[in-house]
Amino acid sequence: MRASKVAYKPVGLALGAVSGMIAGAAFKQVWKIVEGEGDAPDAMDEGRPWGQILIAAAVQGAIFAVVKASVERSGALATRRMTGTWPG
Repeated sequence: MRASKVAYKPVGLALGAVSGMIAGAAFKQVWKIVEGEGDAPDAMDEGRPWGQILIAAAVQGAIFAVVKASVERSGALATRRMTGTWPG
């Protein structure tokens, strides 16, 4: 394993945590707009219909994927600018 890849591991872990927080906050805001409710349904919410639960899961997954990819790509670009090598 290259040294740049090993050195990037802690940065990648920190960026992953940050992206999770950003995605969670973004999903809450999007859900308020979509449903007008404060809390998104959970798979174990007995009183919520299947459709609502599956839509919430799909929206949440899409938001998490986009935010994670954006944050990871930005971190890799910043690493290349600082070190001259791509971390991946």
